[in-house]
Amino acid sequence: RTQAEMAHTCRGTINLSTAHIDTEDSCNIVLSNGGRTYHLKANSEVERQRWVTALELAKAKAIRMRNNQSDDSGDEEPASQSDKGELHGTLKTLSSKLEDLSTCNELIAKHGAALQRSLSELENLKLPAESGEKLKAVNERATLFRITSNAMINACRDFLDLAETHSRKWQRALQYEREQRIRLEETIEQLAKQHNSLERACRGAPGLSSGGAGIANTAKGDVQSAKGEASDEDEETEYFDAMEDAPAFITVTADPKHHRRSGSNLSGASEGHPEDWNLEDSVFESSNQTSYNESTCKDLLPKKRRRTRIPDKPNYSLNLWSIMKNCIGKELSKIPMPVNFNEPLSMLQRLSEDLEYHELLDKAVKCESSTEQMCFVAAFSVSSYSTTVHRTAKPFNPLLGETYELDRLDEFGFRSLCEQVSHHPPAAAHHVYSKRGWTLWQEITIASKFRGKYLSIMPLGAIHLEFHSSGNHYVWRKVTSTVHNIIVGKLWIDQSGEIEIVNHKSKDKCQLKFTPYSYFSRDVPRKVTGVVTDADGKAHYVMSGTWDEKMECSKIVQSSHGSTSSEGKQKTVYQTLSPKVLWKKYPLPENAENMYFFSDLALTLNEPEDRVAPTDSRLRPDQRLMESGRWDEANVEKQRLEEKQRAVRRRREAEAVEALEEGKDYEGYIPLWFERKVDPMTGELICVYKGGYWEAKDKQDWSMCPDIF
Repeated sequence: RTQAEMAHTCRGTINLSTAHIDTEDSCNIVLSNGGRTYHLKANSEVERQRWVTALELAKAKAIRMRNNQSDDSGDEEPASQSDKGELHGTLKTLSSKLEDLSTCNELIAKHGAALQRSLSELENLKLPAESGEKLKAVNERATLFRITSNAMINACRDFLDLAETHSRKWQRALQYEREQRIRLEETIEQLAKQHNSLERACRGAPGLSSGGAGIANTAKGDVQSAKGEASDEDEETEYFDAMEDAPAFITVTADPKHHRRSGSNLSGASEGHPEDWNLEDSVFESSNQTSYNESTCKDLLPKKRRRTRIPDKPNYSLNLWSIMKNCIGKELSKIPMPVNFNEPLSMLQRLSEDLEYHELLDKAVKCESSTEQMCFVAAFSVSSYSTTVHRTAKPFNPLLGETYELDRLDEFGFRSLCEQVSHHPPAAAHHVYSKRGWTLWQEITIASKFRGKYLSIMPLGAIHLEFHSSGNHYVWRKVTSTVHNIIVGKLWIDQSGEIEIVNHKSKDKCQLKFTPYSYFSRDVPRKVTGVVTDADGKAHYVMSGTWDEKMECSKIVQSSHGSTSSEGKQKTVYQTLSPKVLWKKYPLPENAENMYFFSDLALTLNEPEDRVAPTDSRLRPDQRLMESGRWDEANVEKQRLEEKQRAVRRRREAEAVEALEEGKDYEGYIPLWFERKVDPMTGELICVYKGGYWEAKDKQDWSMCPDIF
């Protein structure tokens, strides 16, 4: 299938070109791609091998097709007059050749008939007997030639009719595609003009310079584009609905001393004990008393002074539309982008940045109740989005085999390792160990689509968190991130979707909803709400807050069924105690707007360190040049690294095809520090840490590392 066909396949389809094919035992096959895994079982080992061979051959063919298409799309330039002239010249040449063929057909028929008449006239002449026999033989051969020529003429005529028919179809299809492209460009250009007009109208409106009213009007004007955009999106953008569903529950704060209510609406209500909330240990009380800047741990253990700033971002101009208008509908990872769109961090470093609020997990270790622990895990899952609110730049795509370590064992008790384990689709494996009682691991595949007005980023893959003492094992997945105003206007990011966190040991659950921004909504922007329930479905805590500021937790003392909405849905009313803040975002450092809006932790992620692996992101030359403000040199270096990676990929694919032709198994790229295993919790094939990295670092033995830079 082509990429266009793969983009519209039915649900459940696996793209073989990016799939991993493994065998569990003599009869089982595991076929996985991103977050989808299929387990196939053959009747015998022979049949299994036949299937594996067929799948590998099909995968090799799909890879070749994808590469041919990606090479074509990667080199594609905006259609110019010379391109159109060349296309029309080709069609004109084809028409001319078809006319020549038709003329040749007519000449053959004409000369063949003349030859037949001449031979017939010679036959009627009175010639010697010997000459008559020879003339008869020539006449027979001429007849055969005429029959053969007629057959060829008929075949040529059929070919001519078929070619003309298909030529008209191709011309119509080509003309349709050209018109669609022109119409799309005109639409986006018109939207850009309308947006600029709206901005000018907002700036020129009276009252904008007067205090709070002006601020409110400006905010309303800025988000007007979201209102307009919501009207004509396709089925992939259901999270842009203007009128959001009302929340499934209502929260009422209760008086701890008089929390019991009377009334028929409390039938079947579940009750809690408010005194538990007041007599709990200091885990909740201390949840927001530390920060990255003011951490007691950091003050007591100044093991190493970390940098607090990086060179200011240069102010380079760039014609965005000239690059982006040719990328509509394509996979973002396959679009060659200059570093002007990037920030000087790789995707591996952005993944490590999720650990900025690691102290939430340190506090979760101390919780005796699994539902209470779930609250901290939920707050941690939300905190990873806090850095994205101003971070509209794109991180560097890691090279295959690139790694990143974040060793904070002495300062904060954890050490983290990331490795890029796949290039198409891009996938990164991550493992974190904390000596304070928890381990986190994940394999994230990023799927992204540019749709002209916005960019959707869909992380695929599960995040695992296990606490050592209790054995509680939590699993959740990330939500969709959307970057708006790609073409014109101020870029802004929204998070939308739901996160279900499951404790596979106790069966507790937390359902978090990230409410998408809506112009018509009266809710707080970037709102997140959720409920923590136990294995029996009983609600214990209500989570509320925003993904860019803070998360609060309220203990439920009573729950009841409220009134039925106009849509026929019955809401649940939760009576809770006063909320407690579990997580609050750290303030950004001074001058952050000129340093890519990096947090204190992000400023240290690309700081040069000794003894790291030669594949570490800190050593990537194009990223280092960009951080130093030398963007032109960074673009040249980026192209060199990408071409080097493409050459390695082509060599690996040639080896795979050669091995398959010889009937040998070809394992493909094997991650260095991670190995593929079937996850017992989700049934998916994921990369898990197999050990050896930190031991290699202690010995400074990096001989097994590939040369990727």
